[in-house]
Amino acid sequence: MAKASQDTSKIHFHWTKKVGTEDDDVEQPSTFKQPNSNPSDQQDKKHESIKVKTHVGVPTPRKKLQAVAIARLRAVLTAFGKNRSNPPFGGLLGPRVVGTLFGSRRGHVHFAFQKEPNSPPAFLVELATPISVLVREMASGLVRIALECDKEDNEEKKAVRLLEEPVWRTYCNGKKCGFAPRRDCGPKEWKILKAVEPISMGAGVLPLTEPEAGDGELMYMRAKFERIIGSRDSEAFYMMNPDSNGAPELSIYLLRV
Repeated sequence: MAKASQDTSKIHFHWTKKVGTEDDDVEQPSTFKQPNSNPSDQQDKKHESIKVKTHVGVPTPRKKLQAVAIARLRAVLTAFGKNRSNPPFGGLLGPRVVGTLFGSRRGHVHFAFQKEPNSPPAFLVELATPISVLVREMASGLVRIALECDKEDNEEKKAVRLLEEPVWRTYCNGKKCGFAPRRDCGPKEWKILKAVEPISMGAGVLPLTEPEAGDGELMYMRAKFERIIGSRDSEAFYMMNPDSNGAPELSIYLLRV
């Protein structure tokens, strides 16, 4: 009987363990299903899972970032192009201008910049250098003319544009060549500019009938210049010569120092 009771207890022990494991196996899925028994909870979790997937599963692709960077670069280049075509300190001139050097053989050089061949000059100065000396310098090599003026502390004078400065110090290839005052375009100067208006590029001699013209001949050189604006205190004009493969033969710099 003792053996039989031990056997039954063992059987009972194993039976309860077996039943317990089976209950656990059966109940285990129900414990995971129980939170989803409520339909509203299922919908909330479904929305949360969708939100997580949209936030994590759709990261910002590299192509999209590149497209945004390219769009910003294009916007900057477009703004730069607009500023270059309409520079903030441009005045009446654009990025391409017409430049004319003229003067009698024994007289001083007049230099004029025009927006168009038939437009009034926006910049006209009289250099102290004789035009014969300038022609000789250009025949020997490249010519760099620098015109300098002083900055003013007065607020009214600060508003003056660079092309409207009245007096300039002149340097030709590093050598000081006196001063260059700004001139108004009078009837005499306008007559000369109208005479060379059909000429887009070239140099030559014009006959003058006026008695005060000296030897009666006027030398001129006319070409197109590229205008580069560094700031409101610096501009550069480079002669555009299609025949030259290297640097421009004539460059003029306006500096306010």
